Amino acid sequence: MSFIISLIVAIIIGWVGSLFVKGDMPGGIIGAMIAGLIGAWIGHGLLGTWGPHLAGFAIIPAIIGSAIVVFLVSLLARKRG
Repeated sequence: MSFIISLIVAIIIGWVGSLFVKGDMPGGIIGAMIAGLIGAWIGHGLLGTWGPHLAGFAIIPAIIGSAIVVFLVSLLARKRG
């Protein structure tokens, strides 16, 4: 059950991160989940684990990391297409 909750939180983090960036994350809900998971990892590495925690994610660094991931993916998708 905690795995499903972590995936739901990752989807929400990816979606919120995409709201801060002009580009669009391809892949829909799966793309948002991947952006949330990778963004949480990047945010943890760059900013640490400060702020509120939910389902093992430090929310603020994860959202910032997710915005970085969405920006980079949308930039690559724009150059490709």
